[in-house]
Amino acid sequence: MADGVECLRAPLDASDLVEAAKKVTVELDLTTDVVELTRTLCDVESVSGNERHLADGVQAALRRLPHVEVLRDGDAIVARTSLGRPERVVLAGHLDTVPIADNVPSRLDEATGLLYGCGTSDMKSGDAVMLRLAGRFGVPGAVPAHDLTFVFYDNEEVEHAKNGLGRVARERRGWLYGDLAILLEPTDGEIEAGCQGTLRAVIELKGRRAHSARSWLGVNAIHGAAGVLATLAAYRPREVDIDGCTYREGLSAVRVDGGVAGNVIPDAASVTINYRFAPDRSVDAALQHVHDVFDGLDVRIEQTDAAAGALPGLSQPAAKALVEAAGGQVRAKYGWTDVSRFAARGIPAVNFGPGDPNLAHRRDERVQVAAITAAAAMLRPYLGG
Repeated sequence: MADGVECLRAPLDASDLVEAAKKVTVELDLTTDVVELTRTLCDVESVSGNERHLADGVQAALRRLPHVEVLRDGDAIVARTSLGRPERVVLAGHLDTVPIADNVPSRLDEATGLLYGCGTSDMKSGDAVMLRLAGRFGVPGAVPAHDLTFVFYDNEEVEHAKNGLGRVARERRGWLYGDLAILLEPTDGEIEAGCQGTLRAVIELKGRRAHSARSWLGVNAIHGAAGVLATLAAYRPREVDIDGCTYREGLSAVRVDGGVAGNVIPDAASVTINYRFAPDRSVDAALQHVHDVFDGLDVRIEQTDAAAGALPGLSQPAAKALVEAAGGQVRAKYGWTDVSRFAARGIPAVNFGPGDPNLAHRRDERVQVAAITAAAAMLRPYLGG
């Protein structure tokens, strides 16, 4: 066990523990048990923007592997083998967490087999699986079936513009090429293929201001939202089958704004909508669909944010082999994930990792120890034995 981890587990008060976690020198043993490796990662504070110490430790550990080339961009670490295998598999995971909520250091409940702590589910258990696999396949005598690329990146839990994987994809495109990408986000140990796209837009409504005592002299913009809300209530989302995965779309109001004062008929209001669309639509097609839905209403629609989805690509050989290794169980990913960044480059991508996504970001965030070992055990034979 690393000296730094021993320090973290010393009897300190909560504030001292957080400060110790920020300053610890990270020593990672990639031959250790994957659960203990998870604990080591979780005991190092790495809230978004403060991943440097953990990234340093990951880089140092990977550089000790003789058959692995290690590259760095900011606090993103890329490690890859170059053994001349016919296919390359990319495994990716983010190092950052949401802010600590009195849940560092980690705590193992041996009676229930649950490991508690910040990032246990999202997604340091996935990172630990990646590191353990790197330690297994990056040494002399290892015979992986594929060349491997391991990507550990920063700033996933904050705005897209800071995302470390996005930065590497833009500025270091050659680092990420492969025949399949596996994002080890928590999926309850199920393969979730591709992901939905997401689009947000503001629907603006105009009226005419007046004193509320003489409301007939004005046009109430908030009342004008009734048509928009009725359209949304009547909307029937489509379901799309792609590679045997069913993606269900959704178009929802997520915010309503309007009003000036308690005695004023408002002349402006808005409804913010979020459209989650199947990955067979592009962002442009999704925006056109939104316009079509509200066609006939006197509104202005302004797109404020969008990200394309990711097709599952399960017909590709490397992806088919992974599904077979998992016993043929696969489902669509509801929500947007960083697999989209790989799909945009023509790389089939799936989500697969230990942990329950519903437990992410909670004060009592936790992961089943058995789920961590099961994820490593499933990937090990697929990658090479």
